[in-house]
Amino acid sequence: MTTSTSRASAATFTSAYDHGFARIAACTIPLAIAEPLRNAEAVLAEARSCHDQGVAVAVFPELCLSGYSIEDLFLQDPVLDAVDEAVDAVVRGSVDLLPVIVVGAPLRRNNRLYNTAVVVHRGEILGVVPKSLLPTYREFYERRHFAPGDDMRGSSITVAGREVPFGPDLLFDAEDVPGLVLHVEICEDLWVPVPPSAEAALAGATVLANLSGSPITVGRAEDRHLLCRSTSSRCLAAYVYAAAGMGESSNDLSWDGQTMLYENGVLLAETERFPDGPRRSVADVDVDLLRQERMRQGTFDDNRRMHAARTNDFRTVPFRLDPPREDIGLLRSVHRFPFVPNDAERLALDCYEAFNIQVSALQQRMAYIGEPTLVIGVSGGLDSTHALLVAAQAMDRLGRPRTDILGYTLPGFATSEHTKSNAYALGEALGISFAEIDIRPAALEMLGQMGHPFAKGEPVYDVTFENVQAGLRTDYLFRLANDRGGIVVGTGDLSELALGWCTYGVGDQMSHYAVNAGVPKTLIQHLIRWVISAGQFDEETAQILQSVLDTEITPELVPAGEDEQVQSTEGTIGPYSLHDFTLFHVLRYGFRPSKIAFLAHHAWRDPDAGSWPPGFPVDERYGYELAEIRRWLEVFLKRFFGFAQFKRTAIPNGPKVMAGGALSPRGEWRAPSDATARAWLAELERVLP
Repeated sequence: MTTSTSRASAATFTSAYDHGFARIAACTIPLAIAEPLRNAEAVLAEARSCHDQGVAVAVFPELCLSGYSIEDLFLQDPVLDAVDEAVDAVVRGSVDLLPVIVVGAPLRRNNRLYNTAVVVHRGEILGVVPKSLLPTYREFYERRHFAPGDDMRGSSITVAGREVPFGPDLLFDAEDVPGLVLHVEICEDLWVPVPPSAEAALAGATVLANLSGSPITVGRAEDRHLLCRSTSSRCLAAYVYAAAGMGESSNDLSWDGQTMLYENGVLLAETERFPDGPRRSVADVDVDLLRQERMRQGTFDDNRRMHAARTNDFRTVPFRLDPPREDIGLLRSVHRFPFVPNDAERLALDCYEAFNIQVSALQQRMAYIGEPTLVIGVSGGLDSTHALLVAAQAMDRLGRPRTDILGYTLPGFATSEHTKSNAYALGEALGISFAEIDIRPAALEMLGQMGHPFAKGEPVYDVTFENVQAGLRTDYLFRLANDRGGIVVGTGDLSELALGWCTYGVGDQMSHYAVNAGVPKTLIQHLIRWVISAGQFDEETAQILQSVLDTEITPELVPAGEDEQVQSTEGTIGPYSLHDFTLFHVLRYGFRPSKIAFLAHHAWRDPDAGSWPPGFPVDERYGYELAEIRRWLEVFLKRFFGFAQFKRTAIPNGPKVMAGGALSPRGEWRAPSDATARAWLAELERVLP
């Protein structure tokens, strides 16, 4: 199996194939019963359309050259002779076509007939795969006509005048598309505890194709989805499914022509069922992602070692695809907010789980300590608001009064009346103990003792000026916790930890328990929206939460200028929407910067394209040009890899929340604090100078 990975260049940045994608199609066609040459024409017509679309692999239904439902006609020599001619027609017609064509055909070998998939590319038969498991129960009667092919490993077959590899042990490896390794199984092969595709995946196959006849009955379509999804997830692979449709016999059965394509448990594409013509599900499979998943999940290869006696015997058939290197678009959904689902039901479930993960973790920590009060700084911004909601829910579940939450607003030199009023209103609505401590006198005293120019009246707003305020706020909270028998609840989120956008040590980087440390900034606003919509708190609280959502993100450490513009976090370090996009793909998949830029470009270039998360205001939707994406990607790389790790190495306890990753060195992310970002910056510069 090829283990190297694709490398994009500046000249091919727009090519999906150069970023580790392979375009795959699951096709269904109207067929003519027992008319193989006519069916071959239908296959080639669809294959030509796939060629025009830049498809690498086109999968057709089971026995589609003859028809699945011809029963005893399978044993008629005129039909089988015509099948042989039809295979030859497909081979000759494929000479100038890009796709690997996988087509179903009944083929003779020695004294038996086999239900097979013929794999054709550019005028050659790469190999033939027989069906291993033949159903002979309920409506199925395949052993009447066919021999099982599970014992054909290492064999060959003569078809259309060509001797070619034959067996269920064939892997078709595209040498010029690293990671694209195809395996084929047929219908019933999937419906058993250990399907051939499971062994093939362990042997290196990343794209698992299923040619299916599968007459439709009530509920079967859902079962197919379940099997395809679970197989793709368990095998860390793409699963391509094409079922028979129009033209099959209606003697006693009906056919729906279902096609679908899953990748690692995610549905990429499907067609409507019961079509009135040819249909295909087409999507760009991320074989680079599948390679990464298998590499980081070491148990996948451990499982291969357990079954090495079988997986080591697979045969590899190499071929060159010669895919298009120009811009052919990207046929897959790329979420603008990868931590935030676009589906309303899924988003509600994710918010429910995230909120309750946070609440139950804090509840457990409080129960272990005893009965501490909870000390929390409440700024009126997103993070502290959400942390306060988590704290209130934890107190409720423990049966303790919310007055045991000690909320403090700690105004500094740039605190606005709007955020402070939000903090007061929220504290009152939630019924917590609330107080104000003005940190300005202490900050001015400290700045004066340091000889800082601001203490002499000069408008110098440097990092020292900011960190004196941030540090004093945290210092007060810790000392208050000492005095009141409490613990400090941290409010900083996952995105801030990624960027190092927090004051180290005696600052907002530190707390006794960091409930938000596993939640990205782009999800927190949706969590607060969910708290409102789910009625977790009363109507008065909900109105205040909406005011918080409408407030610009700001650290409020630098006074507004003459233009009355407040200090903007995103204006300084960049938009969290792009940073969270990069964080997800770095943390979850380890993608190269150029690939992240490619994905972000497709996700963000057109505000009117694609889906947005439920509840995202229509009039606030926006996009980014490639130059902006590159600019802020570089900022992320410098901060994440070259600067912020020392802050993450020393973070307090807090729960992992997102499957997309966490940054605690005790949980998921372990990295040296003295690393640099040079390798990532060099790759970005090479591809996007």
